[in-house]
Amino acid sequence: MKPSIASSVAAILLMVAATSYAQKQNNDMSRDTQGQGQAIVTVIPSSNSDEHPIRVSRQDIREIKVAGKPSQVTGWIPLQNQPLELIVLIDDGTRVNFGNQLNEIKKFSQELPPKTQMAVAWMQNGRAVMGGPLSSDPAQIGKGVRLPSGALGANASPYFSLSDLAKNWPSQNRHARRVVLMICDGIDDYNPRYDPNDPYMQAAMKDAIRSGLIVYSIFWPDSGHLARFGWAQDAGQNLLTQLTEATGGINFWQGLDDPVSIDSYLKDLRKRVSNQYAISFTAPPTEKPSFERFDLKLTVPAAKVAAPQQVLILPNTQAAK
Repeated sequence: MKPSIASSVAAILLMVAATSYAQKQNNDMSRDTQGQGQAIVTVIPSSNSDEHPIRVSRQDIREIKVAGKPSQVTGWIPLQNQPLELIVLIDDGTRVNFGNQLNEIKKFSQELPPKTQMAVAWMQNGRAVMGGPLSSDPAQIGKGVRLPSGALGANASPYFSLSDLAKNWPSQNRHARRVVLMICDGIDDYNPRYDPNDPYMQAAMKDAIRSGLIVYSIFWPDSGHLARFGWAQDAGQNLLTQLTEATGGINFWQGLDDPVSIDSYLKDLRKRVSNQYAISFTAPPTEKPSFERFDLKLTVPAAKVAAPQQVLILPNTQAAK
């Protein structure tokens, strides 16, 4: 018995409907797993003599890649007048001659950009011990500035302390930028030779990125026995450079000795936090959070761009929460 025309048409319509439904389900699933990411980008004049800020628009973005694949920019916001939280994290085992720099830190606290809160914390046995609360009052900030103990073993690993700070940031303001300035030698006493895959540095890097920290550092030798060996100091500098560049920051250093003054570094840091932008972007589909390589190119002449080398990518469903 031959099927009727009506039943044939009905069968075709059912097939079309099923195909459309399947396509809709696939599209919905793709949207749900579409990756989303955010980062903070610093753009400053390439000439140190030029103090004028560079104004960068979304149209100045030439290329953006996540995990080596082209991505789309979904947002670009200047942060010059947005809240900033900055913690100076100092190794409590730092050589006591660091006391000569304490006035520079106090001076720095008096010259911060508007809407900035700052505090000093100390690396002690793998923890970040706050010297006081985040504050915009230089007098309050100054109460946390003291001589380091200089005691051997005062710090287990600088990366333990950074992870501790990232997990226990003393503020719940998710609208504020979070910046850390580490002052230490970067040496991991549990793995003193340079290893780019050092597990404690890698864990600290991921904790920092997960918590939205931009990490800067000033290399300063500590009082430990390893500080006498050039290979250990070289390893510490390399780890600090790897960590800071991954988060969009920079490692300040001059050779293997402590600098005469950190004033120029603090001025550079102030310039950087005064010229930052928040960028949001799409990423390849993902079903769970992942850390991916990030590349950004701008069409801005005479500018130095510091973007994080690693970013946290979230599925669209999680990013929307």
